[in-house]
Amino acid sequence: MGVHEASKGKCNEDLENERRKCSFDPIELTHFLDGGAEKTRERKERETFFLSDADLQDDVPDHFLSHADKYRNSVRKACKIFRKIKELQSQAGGVDSYRQLLGGQLGGAILKDGNPLTLHYVMFIPALMGQATLEQQAYWVSRAWSLDILGTYAQTELGHGTFIRGLETTATYDPSTEEFVFNSPTLTSYKWWPGGLGHTANYAVVVAQLITKGERHGIHPFVVQLRDEDTHMPMPGIKIGEIGTKLGMNATNNGYLGFENVRVPRDNMLMKNAQVLPDGTFIKSPSSKLTYGPMVFVRVVIVQDCATFLSKAVTIATRYSAVRRQSELVPGEREPQIIDYRTQQYKLFPHIASCLAMKFASNWIWDMYNNVTSEIEEGDLDKLPELHAMSCCMKAVCTADAAWGVETLRLSCGGHGYMTCSNLPSTYGLVSAACTYEGENTVLLLQTARYLMKAYQQAMSGQEMTPTVSYLKNQPGMKRRPWKNTIATYVQAYKDVAAGKISLCAKSIGRRSKNMSPEDAWNMTSIELTQCSEAHCRAFIVERFAETVRDSNFSVPLQQTMDHLCELYAVFWILIKVGDFLMFTSLSPSDVEYLRERQVWLLQAIRPQAVGLVDGFDLHDMVLGSALGAWDGQVYERLFAEAQKSPLNSQPVDEESFNKYLKPLLRANL
Repeated sequence: MGVHEASKGKCNEDLENERRKCSFDPIELTHFLDGGAEKTRERKERETFFLSDADLQDDVPDHFLSHADKYRNSVRKACKIFRKIKELQSQAGGVDSYRQLLGGQLGGAILKDGNPLTLHYVMFIPALMGQATLEQQAYWVSRAWSLDILGTYAQTELGHGTFIRGLETTATYDPSTEEFVFNSPTLTSYKWWPGGLGHTANYAVVVAQLITKGERHGIHPFVVQLRDEDTHMPMPGIKIGEIGTKLGMNATNNGYLGFENVRVPRDNMLMKNAQVLPDGTFIKSPSSKLTYGPMVFVRVVIVQDCATFLSKAVTIATRYSAVRRQSELVPGEREPQIIDYRTQQYKLFPHIASCLAMKFASNWIWDMYNNVTSEIEEGDLDKLPELHAMSCCMKAVCTADAAWGVETLRLSCGGHGYMTCSNLPSTYGLVSAACTYEGENTVLLLQTARYLMKAYQQAMSGQEMTPTVSYLKNQPGMKRRPWKNTIATYVQAYKDVAAGKISLCAKSIGRRSKNMSPEDAWNMTSIELTQCSEAHCRAFIVERFAETVRDSNFSVPLQQTMDHLCELYAVFWILIKVGDFLMFTSLSPSDVEYLRERQVWLLQAIRPQAVGLVDGFDLHDMVLGSALGAWDGQVYERLFAEAQKSPLNSQPVDEESFNKYLKPLLRANL
């Protein structure tokens, strides 16, 4: 039992019974997911340090505030958070706290609808680290890290997002003053979306089209001052503001930014890669791929955050499903817990598996990112395309899975899941946003597809293959591998499906290119190309899941449950994509029937472990922020208590609306 749970009051009886059924100790799973008992201890200490601070708690729930007040409250809490982080700087967990407070569990507990300072740490500082020279880093990173300035990352425009080569903002070099002159030539060239841009940041890394000596040299990053450091007023020529309310993330302070002859010193161009000399001479970057760095980093972080969002939703829905009783499974008997319905288990348990699948795959990508970043520093760019391709499809598939999963889990909670105080609507708003930011998912899948088409040609010509596409070398041709109902067969089958879809796409493009341009052939094949990227990613995720479960040193009870979850994930997606497996593997209709029966068996086997599994995620009640999902399971008491917080309930009669509108209506003799 975690520290925060031990202090709780009376627990719902059904939930207590569920915890007694679990065959493993949830703390074993907690330690594994955290990276050890010491990491769990550090995390809990951080949670206590932040969540026990009264200044970081709300008397009135955020969703009752106006848009402006919600922003002001988020700025207040964000500033308090970073003051507290500075207190931790001398401690081992100091740096880790940034990650936890900007997108992880802890940040979402305190700032439920977004943090206006997130991009300062998640994109502004990483962009400086990745794109600035050592001299520039010495100046800018030190100022940013000590919060002397607040930054954001301004790339996306009103008219262009994922297609960054199409950005319209211009930075024209003036050698007479050694300055760049920034302009927004059209309405669509206005920067649009950056978090914190509206009223929070006073600097930004701005991505703009570089023009020098009358020539365009593509997009490059620049540090631009947006607001006066003392008054916070916009600098001359800066047109800036907030873009308004959205489905979610309404405290993030997303903004717009336009330029009218804004002059920026030459030294403010981040020149680690490309450079502009004082006379305006342009020195090209050794590789255009070096601009991938900040985007790859953010996409890896997004996948990790999606696992967190989904784990919150599945914890809420699983606990609620153990408490909620509904209908008569057997006439005359007590209404059963809804978690006993097989259809409810189908809505819940695959998403418990999905949380783990995303986490294990993102851990692998994170390690790969750190290794490739080290190699780039030494001038080795060989693995960057593979990292870029994997981060693209992982971001696309995991955000889509998480958004679909959260919505399924909301629906699994019936009408109560529609309540804001369930925290499921807000969680959906946050996770679905990730489907379009930092690369719209369809476009990202197509970027991965370009890599896969090149990899397929390399495989066909017998070249050496990178690890994530090495399966393209080992295809059985017309003769298919025999089907066995084992994890090893499932993993190989996912690779065979991916390889088959990649092969079909390559052949389709080749055939179409005989009658049309390569670009038209690509567009004609683009639906299949997105599907082959998804299949490639799914094969990667399933293999990482199977490897992690196989190679980890679990106790026997937890090992059995993890085996079941891994198998459920694999079988679940085989049945959803059954046409692909019938087409590209030796799966037969009788095997499909077996898998359907096996899926039902797996749901039944996981059923007694379900509450223990979500307890193992060890999400603090304040992280969950849900009347439906708290540790104690007192769902109805919490729902009623939340209803009393509505400002409309402060008086028995809302005098203004009654006297102004209702009373005259009632006396109008209509």
